[in-house]
Amino acid sequence: MKCVLAGLVLAAAAPALAAPVDLVTLYKDLHAHPELAFHELRSAGIMAAEARAAGFEVTEKVGRTGVVAVLKNGKGPIVLIRADMDALPVKEATGLPYASVALGQYDDGPMTPVMHACGHDIHMAVWIGTARWLAEHRKVWRGTVVMIGQPAEEASGGARAMLADGLLTRFPKPDFALALHDNSTLPAGQVSVPLFRALSISSSMDIVVKGVGGHGAYPATTKDPVALAGRIITALQTIISRENDPFQPAVITVGSIHGGTKHNIIPDEVALQLTIRSYDSVQQQRLIDSIKRVVNGEAIAAGIPERLMPSFRGGTFGQPTLNDTPMATRLKAQFEAKLGKDRVVDLDPSMASEDFQYFGLEAKIPSVIYWLGGVGKAQWEAANAGGPAIPSLHNSGWAPDPAPTIATGVESMTAAVEMLLPAK
Repeated sequence: MKCVLAGLVLAAAAPALAAPVDLVTLYKDLHAHPELAFHELRSAGIMAAEARAAGFEVTEKVGRTGVVAVLKNGKGPIVLIRADMDALPVKEATGLPYASVALGQYDDGPMTPVMHACGHDIHMAVWIGTARWLAEHRKVWRGTVVMIGQPAEEASGGARAMLADGLLTRFPKPDFALALHDNSTLPAGQVSVPLFRALSISSSMDIVVKGVGGHGAYPATTKDPVALAGRIITALQTIISRENDPFQPAVITVGSIHGGTKHNIIPDEVALQLTIRSYDSVQQQRLIDSIKRVVNGEAIAAGIPERLMPSFRGGTFGQPTLNDTPMATRLKAQFEAKLGKDRVVDLDPSMASEDFQYFGLEAKIPSVIYWLGGVGKAQWEAANAGGPAIPSLHNSGWAPDPAPTIATGVESMTAAVEMLLPAK
């Protein structure tokens, strides 16, 4: 499908877009206009317009800002194809001519720069290209496709919001679920299918470390929460290095620390924000319990009185993203046959997290998410020759190479549908 980008011309008029536009141009527009979770109005409008133009029956505002597009093509199974739409509160630093300068805010947060630092703009462009291909090639498949534009993946609430809004009752209930995600450790043109473990459980925890503030010149008159927070951050790492089974992956990261207002003032409290990740619910609970034990133990060691012991918020968690092994095995073989074995590689499970798994869990159906390489050839070769490192997902410098990434996304996703919904 080397000519896929040339052939997939989007002829429909979409919001703020001149028609016709090709998928790369559409991608650049989506990249330049990112939207935060549950605020994806423009993105959803573009996806809805393009799906309608392709002949899908489209419903908007499912789960607040989600899109559901249904195309029936005779008797056969039903396949759900998901693309997520939301961006991140990151200030873009790619220097691209189509870089985002957008600002946005969550419902309860301040105004912030916004960027598609996780590639959901790639996912949307692939989704649209896949929709057009499926509409134009109905002779090669039979059944029904339910294509969804999901809001709020980064906030881990969008999938469940769509399910709560009747996704499985208002629309054809799927027999299979598919999704892809761009990847910064694979060159554009390659894919990887996790055969079981795909993405981890994720928990967020907020900790307030309390103390007794005072003058920075007289620390003996205080109980310094800044020093205590530093000891806590170091001590938390021993949960992984000394308490965790090394054959059971786990991560504890302190992503945010805030405390104090001035050089010479010891504050009354310091706030920490943590992410905790694993692949097992029992292990996840053990990690959360261990964090509380270590934090409280360090506070006691620092002489913090009972009334000022640390407080905790969050720590709840969902499910890991686990691919259905038989379906994933078939899909890997399909990609090897359609794309070539040299373009299908194996990767270790990721400690990133998703909410795609809730579609399969709720519907009790096989589901698979796979990785789509996004690194441009020149950047990949330079990095492997000792040059600049490739920015990771969620980094302000992440910039997938759009043309080969989108082309491979459409090529692989349509091959997956052909496998699950064959014409004969």
